[in-house]
Amino acid sequence: MEAEQPERFVDATSSTATFSVLTQWLKKRRWFLLMVVLPTMLAALYYGLIAADVYISESRFVIKSPDQKRSQTSTLANLVQTTGLSGGHEQTSEVLTYVQSRDALKALTEKIDLRDKFSSPQADALSRFPRPFSDGSFESLFKYYGKRVDARIDQENGTATIKVEAFTPQDAYIINRELLGLSENLVNQLNMRSQSKGIVEAQKQVELATQRARSARVALAQYRNAQALIDPAKQAGGVLAIADTMIAQRSALQAQLDTMQRLTPGNPSIPALRSRINAISAQIASQDNRVVGNGGGIASKLGGYENLLVEQEFATESLNAANSALVQARAEAQRQQFYLERVVNPNMPDTPLLPKRMLSILIVFAAALCLYFIAWMFMIGILEHAPED
Repeated sequence: MEAEQPERFVDATSSTATFSVLTQWLKKRRWFLLMVVLPTMLAALYYGLIAADVYISESRFVIKSPDQKRSQTSTLANLVQTTGLSGGHEQTSEVLTYVQSRDALKALTEKIDLRDKFSSPQADALSRFPRPFSDGSFESLFKYYGKRVDARIDQENGTATIKVEAFTPQDAYIINRELLGLSENLVNQLNMRSQSKGIVEAQKQVELATQRARSARVALAQYRNAQALIDPAKQAGGVLAIADTMIAQRSALQAQLDTMQRLTPGNPSIPALRSRINAISAQIASQDNRVVGNGGGIASKLGGYENLLVEQEFATESLNAANSALVQARAEAQRQQFYLERVVNPNMPDTPLLPKRMLSILIVFAAALCLYFIAWMFMIGILEHAPED
C-alpha cells in the first residue's frame, strides 16, 4: 500500500504537468487558433457538411440582322460577322441589360414561381432565399436574383451568355429557358419600335398626300361643273377647228361671189350667195366669241382650269412619291430587323458545379492566414516602437 501511493502521486503530477504544458501551448497560440484554425474549421464544416449543391444552366445566343446573311467582300467584315459583333452588338447589350433588370425579374415571376425555386428545400439556410438578416421583399429578391443570374458577352467569340444558378437541375433549366424566351420577346419589341418610327412617319406623309390629291380632284370636278366644261383646251380647240372650217367655206363662197359679180353681174343667185356668206360670217363670229368672248369665253376659264389641273398633277406626283417612300421605309425596316439566334440552348445540368468545396476551404484558410500575419506584423511594429519602461 505504501508503494502504490507514491506511484499515484507521480501519475497525478505527470498529468498535471502535461495539462499545464498544453494550456501554455494553447494560450501562446490562441490568436492563431482564433484567427486561422477556427475559421478554417468552420469553413470545412459548412462546405463539407452543410453547403447545398448548386447547379448551373447555360445558354448562348447572338443577335443578327438579315444583312448579315449576305456575302461580305471585305475580309474584315467577314471576321466581324463571324464573331457575332456586327449589326446586333448594341441590341445584344440591351438584351443583356434587360436580363439583369427589375423588369425581367418581374416578367419572370409572372411566368414561374421564382421565390419558391430560390427557397428550395434542397438549399441550406445560408444559401436559400431569403438569406439571414434579409426580408422577402422584391428588392431583396432582386439582389438575390443578381447573384444567381449572370448575363454577359463573351469577348472571345462574341456570343452572349446567360448562366443561371439553382439548387435543382430542373429549376436552373426552367429559369434559363424563360429568360431566353423573354430575351426573344424583347428583340421583337425592339424591331416593332424601330419599324414604327420610320413607317409611321412615311404613313403620315402618304395620308397627307392622299388628302391633297383628293382635294385637288374634288376642286377640279367642282370647277368643271360650275363652268360647264370638261377640258377647256380641247373644247377651245374643237371650236377653233369648226371656225376654221367655216372660214374655208366662206372663202370659197366669197371667191364664187366675186367671180359671178365680175362675169354675170345680173345673176339672180348673187343675193342668195351673199346671204350665205353673211350667215357663215355670223357663225364664225359666234364661234370666236365662244373662245375669246369677254367674261364667258373659254379662254377666260382656261387659266383657273390649268391651275387646278397643275395642282392635281402635283398632288398625284406627291402621292406617288409618298407611296414609294413608304415602300422604301418598310423595306428599310425589314432590312434593319434583328433576330435572336440560339447558339446553345439551355442545358439540363447533371452535376453540381458549385460550391467548389476544397477551393473554398483553402481560400478561407489563405485569407485567414494573411489576416493573421498582417495583425501579427502590426503588433510587432507597435511593440518595437513602444517606449521602454
